[in-house]
Amino acid sequence: MSHQQQKFHRRPWGRALTLSIAASLLLPASAWAKESAAPPSGGPQTDLAANARSAVLMDADSGTVVYEKNSHSALPPASITKIMTMLLVMEAIDDDRIKLTDQVSTSEYAASMGGSQIFLEPGEQMTVNDMLKGVAMASGNDASVALAEKLAGSEEEFVKMMNKRAEELGMKDTRFANCNGLPAAGHVSSAHDIAVMSRELLKHPEITKYTGAYQDYLRKDKEKPFWLVNTNKLVRFYPGADGLKTGFTSEAKFCLSATAKRDNLRMIVVVMGEPNTKTRNAEVSKLLDYAFSHYSNVQIYKAGDAIGKLKIEKGEYPELPLTAKHSYSVLVRKGEGGKDIRHELALQDKVMAPVTAGQQVGKLIVYRGNEVLAEFPIEAPEHVDKAGYWTLLKRSTGKLFLGGK
Repeated sequence: MSHQQQKFHRRPWGRALTLSIAASLLLPASAWAKESAAPPSGGPQTDLAANARSAVLMDADSGTVVYEKNSHSALPPASITKIMTMLLVMEAIDDDRIKLTDQVSTSEYAASMGGSQIFLEPGEQMTVNDMLKGVAMASGNDASVALAEKLAGSEEEFVKMMNKRAEELGMKDTRFANCNGLPAAGHVSSAHDIAVMSRELLKHPEITKYTGAYQDYLRKDKEKPFWLVNTNKLVRFYPGADGLKTGFTSEAKFCLSATAKRDNLRMIVVVMGEPNTKTRNAEVSKLLDYAFSHYSNVQIYKAGDAIGKLKIEKGEYPELPLTAKHSYSVLVRKGEGGKDIRHELALQDKVMAPVTAGQQVGKLIVYRGNEVLAEFPIEAPEHVDKAGYWTLLKRSTGKLFLGGK
């Protein structure tokens, strides 16, 4: 996905109309912030992750943080690293660079990985689909490297992609040295950054088919199929849990990025440095319980909803319909509901062709009264080339005739 941005210009006043939750407002804008949200008033009065070195509780839709503890401490993330690996794989699938049915060959290097693995043999082939199962459920270090080599040619080149994507997502506490989280000098992340990349991964809802499954099999056509059991036991024992990734090394201790959904509310919890799995799972469950008992969300748009039209100057077509790429909602305390919540769609005043798919062209701003609750970037859904000379001539000629009527 491209993250190009253009400069935006403000004119004194644009077309404006105040709207309710069911509609939107088009305004020219001069600067566009990254997706952000203001936390609802109040928060837990006790330390809900007392044994964790760091932790964060975040609303997946809006990015609102309602609890944090040392959330920007740069710590070894262990296998939670694989969230970024899975994100890059899912984005490659979306971009048609790879398919789930593509075969992935195992190099000697990939097969040599220690720790958690699916015991790939050098030269063994599996589909991208099965490799993803191996990463998401069994935390396969070997499967992670095999996928990295499939996408980038080598793990080293893939790690460059990981760090570039982390920078694009604003993950300032993170530096990756490998694709699987095995101990390495300078390989660090933070609870906050892990929540950010977890949230980005969840924008690919099909990932939970892998991260939310408790058990499955690989090598089903072999004499002895390989039984997979999810390392994240919450997907079986916590109602609504369907991901995302566990992690453990002697240095990192017990880590987990967990997500659960109830009704329209999806929360993300990240804990790092827990003393054991029992404490880790108990504190993650406590944080999720707190979220679901105290908060709900107000949906602005659901995935696929039409949200407006983008006018394109000198494009092969003059406007582009905009639809919600994922759910857009804001977090509110239970009992507050949608009172006084409104939103605006602020689009760039002039978008000149060519336009790149994924290029930011505006933002969706959600207010309660005059307070900004959340801002969501709006991106062009597809590439638009510059129109040819004859197309522009016919378009301008048509305007002349229309103007003469």
